[in-house]
Amino acid sequence: MSDTPKDAATGPAQEAGPNGTPTPAADDLVTTEHTLDLPGGPLRYRATTGRMVVGEEKLDDGVFRGWEARAQVFLTAYTALGDGGAPDPARPVVFAFNGGPGSSSVWLHLGLFGPRRVLSGDVEDRTPPPYGLTDNAETLLAHADLVFIDPMTTGYSRAVVGGKPAEYHGFSGDRDLVGEAIRLWLTRNDRWLSPKFLAGESYGTTRAAALAGHLAQRHGIAFNGVMLISAVLDLGTVFFTEGNDAPYVHYLPTYAAVAHYHGKHPGRALADVVAEAQAFADTDYTLALARGSRLGERERQQVAGRLAALTGIDIDHVLRSDLRLEHKAFFAELLRDQGLMVGRLDSRFTAHPGHLTLAEMEADPSYHHIQFPYTAAVNHYLRAELGYDSDLTYEIITGRVQPWSYKEFENRSVTTAEDLASAMRANPDLKVYVAFGYHDGATPFAASEHVLAHLRLPAEAHGRIVRRYYEAGHMMYVHEPSRLAQSRDLVDFVAWGVGTGPRPESDGPATTAGRL
Repeated sequence: MSDTPKDAATGPAQEAGPNGTPTPAADDLVTTEHTLDLPGGPLRYRATTGRMVVGEEKLDDGVFRGWEARAQVFLTAYTALGDGGAPDPARPVVFAFNGGPGSSSVWLHLGLFGPRRVLSGDVEDRTPPPYGLTDNAETLLAHADLVFIDPMTTGYSRAVVGGKPAEYHGFSGDRDLVGEAIRLWLTRNDRWLSPKFLAGESYGTTRAAALAGHLAQRHGIAFNGVMLISAVLDLGTVFFTEGNDAPYVHYLPTYAAVAHYHGKHPGRALADVVAEAQAFADTDYTLALARGSRLGERERQQVAGRLAALTGIDIDHVLRSDLRLEHKAFFAELLRDQGLMVGRLDSRFTAHPGHLTLAEMEADPSYHHIQFPYTAAVNHYLRAELGYDSDLTYEIITGRVQPWSYKEFENRSVTTAEDLASAMRANPDLKVYVAFGYHDGATPFAASEHVLAHLRLPAEAHGRIVRRYYEAGHMMYVHEPSRLAQSRDLVDFVAWGVGTGPRPESDGPATTAGRL
C-alpha cells in the first residue's frame, strides 16, 4: 500500500518549478504491511521505505531564517503490529547501518536483521545467479523494531537539488546526518520512550561509537545498547602506514586463524593456534618490531621462524618483508603455490589472482561472492516487495563518497573509542555487544580487543561489554552456522539491554589461556 505518489524516473519529488527553481523537498515514503510465519506464530509488521528529508536551522548573520532542507536520507523501517494493528511504542528499536565509508545498509538489512534475507550460499555451496530471497525465521524484528539507514550517496540517499553531497562525505558530516535522521525518526514516530539500540558494521562501528557520544551530548539520547559488528574504533590499529607497527601486531592472530583454515596447522584446534599467535604478538613480536635495526641477527631469525610457522608464509618471504607482513601481501602469498589468493573480507574464500606474480591482492574474491547476490536482492526487494520505485542507482557500496574527510583528526589517529567510553561513563545502563570474525581480514579482532582494553572506563563498566567470536569473515552471517548463532546472540543482547534477560557470556581469544 503506497501512501505517497512518486515519479518512477526521479524518485522523491523535488523537481524544477515553473521558473526553473527547485520545489521544496518532500518525504517520499511507501508503507506496506506483511505477515511472517515464525515458529512462535505469525508476525505482522509494517514496512516504511523511502527518502526522508533532513535539514537544519539556518542562521544568516546571527538572524534565524527558518529550517532548510539539506538531504534526502533513504531508510527502511520495520515495526511489528500488535493485535490492534498498531505499533507498540514500548518495543525496542534498533537503528542499523553498514560502513565503507560508502556502503549502504543492505548487508545487515538483508543478511542478518531483516524479515527477508539473501540466498547467497557459502564457500563450499555457492548460489549461482540469479540468486534469491527467502523469509528470515531468525529476524531480529521478532524482538525489536528495525530502522536501516543509508548514509549520503549510498543506497538512494542524495542531497537536495542544489545541495552539496560532499558536505556529508566525511566524519562529522556523516555522523551528524545519520544522527539527525535518528532524532527525526524518533520524533515523527513517537518513539522517544522506546528502548533504543545502535547497530553498525565495519566503519559503521566507528560511526555507531561516534553517534553514541554525539547524540548523548547534543540531544540527550541515552541508548540501551550498541552493537558493534566487525568493529574498528581506532583506524590507526589497522591502517598500514609508514612508522606504524601496530597493524602488523594486531593482524598476526588473524593471519594465524586464516592459515589454520587453509590447512597450515594440521591437527591443531583453532583456539590454540590463535592463543599462541596472540601471546607471541603481545610479547616477543612487539618487542622485536620496536627494536628495529637494533634487533640482533639471531633474534631476527628466531622471530621470522615463529612468524613463518604461525602464518604459513615462507620464512624467506618473512625476512624480505622485514618481519612485517602487510595484509594484502599476506592474502596474495599464503596460497601462491596453489595458484590462489585468499579473500580480505572473508579469508575462507579463494580465487585465481589473474597474475601469479602479483605482490599483493588486487581484487577481493570474497567481495564479489557477496556483492552479486545482495545487489540483485535489494534491487528486486525494494521495488517488487516494498513498493518503492526509483530509477536512481541503488549504491550498494560506492567510491562516490571519496575523498572522505577526516579533517577533525589532523595529525592524529582517527578514533571514536573515547566517544563510546564517554557515553558509557555518562550512561551506566549502556551495554555493548562486539562481534568478531576469526577470518575477517578487514577488521582484525585483536585490534578491536586492544582498543576495548584501553577504553577509559571503571572496572565495572568493562563488564557491560560482551564479546562474541564466529568462525567466519567480515560479514559473518554469510556463514550459515555463524548467522544462526549470531541471531541468537543478538536476541540475548537485546533482552539484556532492556532488562529482561541475563548478561550473555563472552567467548573467544579474550578468555583463552596464554593471553597476557
